[in-house]
Formats: sequence, structure tokens, C-alpha cells
Amino acid sequence: MRLRWALAIAAVVVLLDQLTKAWIVATTPFGSETEVIPGLFRLVHTRNRGIAFGLLGSSGPAVQVALLLVVILIVLMVVRQLARSGQDALPTAGLALILGGAVGNLVDRLVRGEVVDFLLAYVRISGREHAWPAFNVADSAISVGAGCVILAEIVAAVRHKRVASTD
Repeated sequence: MRLRWALAIAAVVVLLDQLTKAWIVATTPFGSETEVIPGLFRLVHTRNRGIAFGLLGSSGPAVQVALLLVVILIVLMVVRQLARSGQDALPTAGLALILGGAVGNLVDRLVRGEVVDFLLAYVRISGREHAWPAFNVADSAISVGAGCVILAEIVAAVRHKRVASTD
């Protein structure tokens, strides 16, 4: 039952990710920016051929194929881990978010050859702008999912330590 629940969460993430990317592609010219919250947040239309923060984005076709294969391998590993996961909701939800995000970005790589990014968080300090690299719904899901998995591991370690100390 947990696996179906997790796959449903992943499917919702993929759907939201692809719908928002399609909206940006259809309504926002490539390279443009729209201020949403001045001094904090913009909608942008950018593309990323690489992995996190554009790393390896300017590499050749062989590296791009290798990246695609790595992402497919990660998706398969997360599905395997979900199938093996226990009854704990937090790590299962985290893995589901990671799966949905990975598949959402994988769809972009397969369809467009690059990932559409459109969310840009930044802050102005002393007249200088400091921005986080542009991201998307899939990236957000992966980050939140990783946080859930890490938190679940911390909670499990604390519980294990308490049980061991009472023995």
C-alpha cells in the first residue's frame, strides 16, 4: 500500500513539474525575467544541460549521454529503495519526492535535451545581488525529499540510541 501511495506522490510531482515548465515555455520568452517579490524572487526562463547548478552543462554529447544514464540509474535505485522501504511515512514521502523530481527532470532531458528552470531566489545586500541558481518544481521536490530522508535517518538514530541506552 505504501508503494502505491509513494508512486502517487511521485506522479503528482512529475505532473506539476511538467505543467509549470510547459507554462513557462509557452508564456515566457527564453532569457526573460519577471520580478515577483522585489529583492527576493523572480520568474525566469533558462535552460540547464548539466546537473546541479549547471555543472557539466557545456560538456559534449558523450558526457550528456552519461548524465542521462546516471539519472536513469538513480531513478531505478530510488524505486528499488521505495519497494524495500518499511512503514515509516517520512522516508517514504522523501523518496517519493526524490523520485518525482528525478523523473520530472529526466522527462525534460529526454524531450528537450535540457532542463527548463524558472524559479530564481536572490537577495540584495549592500547593492549587490546574491542569487541561488535557477531551479524548478522537480529540483524543489528533490531537495525537500532529501531533507525528509535525512531527517528520518536522524530520528531513527536518536531512537536507536535511546533504546540502546535503556538496555
